[in-house]
Amino acid sequence: MPARIGELDLPRSSPHFLALRVAVRPFIQPHVHIGLSGGPDSLALLAATLAEGAEVTAICIDHDLQPGSAAVSENAAAQARAMGAGAIIRRVEVAGKSMEAAAREARYRAFAELTDSIWVAHTMDDQAETLLLRGLRGNPGGMLVRTRLDSVDVIRPLLGIRRADTHGACAELGLRPWSDPHNTDRGFRRIAIRERVLPLLGEISGGDAVPALALAASRAAEDSGVLEAGVEKRCGEWLDGFPVALAAEPTAVRHRMLAHFLRTGGVAVTSRIIDAVDRLLTHWHGQGGVAVGGDATGRLEVVRRDGKLMFSD
Repeated sequence: MPARIGELDLPRSSPHFLALRVAVRPFIQPHVHIGLSGGPDSLALLAATLAEGAEVTAICIDHDLQPGSAAVSENAAAQARAMGAGAIIRRVEVAGKSMEAAAREARYRAFAELTDSIWVAHTMDDQAETLLLRGLRGNPGGMLVRTRLDSVDVIRPLLGIRRADTHGACAELGLRPWSDPHNTDRGFRRIAIRERVLPLLGEISGGDAVPALALAASRAAEDSGVLEAGVEKRCGEWLDGFPVALAAEPTAVRHRMLAHFLRTGGVAVTSRIIDAVDRLLTHWHGQGGVAVGGDATGRLEVVRRDGKLMFSD
């Protein structure tokens, strides 16, 4: 066990930090890129990965959404370098109706420009919150330990670790993580779930609700991954239009097929759009096309023609 990482001395007794080190061991590679916000989760992940002997480059994304965001990224990068890691700061522009979703998309685009594999510090608590958030949107699910987003492989070594361990590890190491002011704003659904819903569910269940919810999220994500992989193998079936004969597929499979088909046309897929397009297959009575997007030059529609669903503008 190393006595220090960079300029940071490691304590002899650090049970929280040890839990993180054990969690990252199955994923260790000679060189790792880690998304570093400067918060306790990503800071603890960085320290544990360094302690396990990997060379690390931290990628610090400045979303420019709060005053002083540049200083936050610079401080995160400085802490990474002090522990012996390399660090890159990348400023991104965030635009969209949902700030959280737009920031996430901008972040992963930036990651994909810098590396083909990124580690992120989502914990078991994040997994439980994700299940409830997606359930409120009618699409319950969770995060996979390994997945691919925007041309980058995303690795989540801490999905089996509690947030208390990442915070505890930072305290054991004497690190000073950044505290995001958004994490106390109950105007954000995730924070309201964290501070109000999960404690209430704990009271109702007579214990900690997070492990069971996180397990359900993991199972849902794994099931979805299997379905998505099957759909990906069949994507050649709708290269020149979505065959009406695929209406016979099970709903869960058909909806994923339609989502893939729609994305090939540059459509921002939603459950509402999928349901509307699906009715062209399952409830056909000669109706017109379904609007799925467009711009100032006109609207984009999906129409049923010659035994196939096709894009028409």
